Amino acid sequence: MIAGSIEELDENSQFVRLKNSFPKHDVYAKLEGLNTAGSVKLKTAIALVDSLEKLHGLQPGGWVVESSSGSLGIALSGVCARRGYKLTIVTDVNANSRSISHMRALGAEVEVVQSLDAAGGFLGTRLA
Repeated sequence: MIAGSIEELDENSQFVRLKNSFPKHDVYAKLEGLNTAGSVKLKTAIALVDSLEKLHGLQPGGWVVESSSGSLGIALSGVCARRGYKLTIVTDVNANSRSISHMRALGAEVEVVQSLDAAGGFLGTRLA
């Protein structure tokens, strides 16, 4: 199969039957690690961007902003890059540096908040 885009490769999840481990049962493992964006949240990101396009008129050149510190941000970075959208990920100082690097490598702008919110966490600051 030759895919026309990264998203086509991920439309159908990869599964493997665990017949040696469970010879009397049909047991399958979902291989999310094979997603092209390297994120278990790729299908979620595709659905989110599809929704923004259909319900809110997002068009190429548009801008998506998301609060994320990992998998969803990585997946959105790949989807937005493929579809021609600018993406800003807002995260905090506790985010994994590898995740931040991965998002940036896929084209996202990553803003890292330093200040705690009123509850002593970062979510309120990330959403402000």
